[in-house]
Formats: sequence, C-alpha cells, structure tokens
Amino acid sequence: MNVGFIGLGHMGGPMSLNLIRAGIPLVVHDLDKAAAEEHLALGATWADSPAELATQVDVLITMLPGPRQVESVLVTAGVTDALPEGSVWLDMSTSTPEVARRVGERLDTRGVSRLEAPVCGMAKGAKAGTLQIFVGGAEGVLERCRPLLDVMGDPERVFHVGPHGAGYAVKLMLNQLWFSHLVATTEVLTVGVKAGVDLAVLRRALVASSANSHFLEHDLASVLERGDYDESFAMALACKDLGLSVDLARDVGVPVELSAMVEQIYRRGRAKYGDLAGEMIPVRLYEELAGIELRVPVGE
Repeated sequence: MNVGFIGLGHMGGPMSLNLIRAGIPLVVHDLDKAAAEEHLALGATWADSPAELATQVDVLITMLPGPRQVESVLVTAGVTDALPEGSVWLDMSTSTPEVARRVGERLDTRGVSRLEAPVCGMAKGAKAGTLQIFVGGAEGVLERCRPLLDVMGDPERVFHVGPHGAGYAVKLMLNQLWFSHLVATTEVLTVGVKAGVDLAVLRRALVASSANSHFLEHDLASVLERGDYDESFAMALACKDLGLSVDLARDVGVPVELSAMVEQIYRRGRAKYGDLAGEMIPVRLYEELAGIELRVPVGE
C-alpha cells in the first residue's frame, strides 16, 4: 500500500512519523519542507505539491488545520483531479460535513473512496500512537484503512461512528463539551474561592461528588498545580473549533445558547492573550477578573 500524508504540523508530524516507523512507505508534503526533515531522514519521499503526491498513492491522508485548508488542498491544489481511481482519501482534520460533501462529490465521479477520521488525544497521543479516532464512512473502506489507523491510534479506540459526516460531528461535539466543561468548572471554582472556600477542599469535594468530571479531576490539574495553560493547543485553533461547532448546530437547526456563550468567552480570551495562548487561558481570564489565582499543591 502506497500512502501519502499532507500536513506535517503539530499533530500530523508525529502521526506520520509513526507510520514510517511501522514500516509503511510514505510520500509526504507540507507547506514548510523543513517540517519533513525527520521524515525524509527516516526514508519518506518528498512530493513538491499536493497533486504530485496524489498521483503516487493508494491512500491519501490529510491532517490540516480546518475545512478551508482541506478544500484548498483537495480542490484548488488539484488533488481531486490527481487521485487515481480506486484510491482512498482519509481525512483526519477537524473539518465539517459540508466541506467533505463538496469534496466527496468530486471524488465520487472519479471512483475515489473517502473516509473521515478526526482524532482526539492531543500531541501527546499523536506521538505515542494512542489517539482516539472517530471514523465516518463505509465500513469496507474503514477495514481497508484500519492498519494505518491502528498505528496512529489506540486500536481499541478506533470507533466507527456512522456514515459520512458522523465522524466530523462527533469530534466537533467532543470539543464543544470539553470547552464548556472548562468554562463551567472555572466559574464554579472561582465563585467558591471568592466565597471563602479553600480551593483544595472545594476540588476534593467536587471530585467526590456527582459533579465530578474527567476534566476537573485530570485535565485541569495542569493549571491548578503548575500554572500551565496548555500551549500545546493554541487559542486560534480552539476558537476555530468552537466556531465550527456552533455553525454545525445552526446548520442542523439546534439553538445552542450555552455553546455560543462559551465561544464568546474563548474569543475574549484570544483577544486578550493572543492566538498562541494555550487553550486553558480562559481560566486566567476568570482569575484576573476575580483577582485570585486558582492554585493547589501538587496532589491536592
């Protein structure tokens, strides 16, 4: 199986390196050729353009920042016209069902199959090959691509979630719920501390109650224990994902007042702290508004 990979950034870089280390022949492309240095040193082949890469592969994997870049690479850069009949486009970007539908219609006329497989697990999971993957599309195409997905993700957490569009929807809703957890949890902790409750005591009480969540117990520890607002995922990308989630809700006719408020809080944080601030920087926004610092001793 000849495999191509476009998008060697924060996530795509380590994901594609895992494929190479697993012995899978890989052709790679990125806007920045320097991003491919390690790949080429390990035996990957460089393609000068997305279209040139597409002519050489049985499976094309894309891991791009968002739907605009997906459509630009697939359509504007000529990939849809270059992929050979019988090949597969495997999109692992956080994109939208609508963009995939438009691109997919062009591929359908050329006999090219497609599968969406957005991921969860951040850069740490990408490096370790333990990503959770949400697959939308035909089961037969999934089985064809499963050997690749099992290298990049945890085989026990590669989920077939439905037809085309379902994978993108699951990923967007997962993101929306996580960001909502952050805002709701931060508000609760901030109010509790301002009301005179020791933060470590409040946190322990919540963790032991029905209000506990994975976010409160694990994800938020980086801020509370170390003051780390997680710069591994930037606010520019967080706001992009939130916008896509709210847009999807509008597209399917569901009013999402809470999600819209969460999006606005994130946009306020981005405006204050910048595009590259970490995805948990809204915690700092609340800290500054309340005149406190949410910190606990490690292990508390």
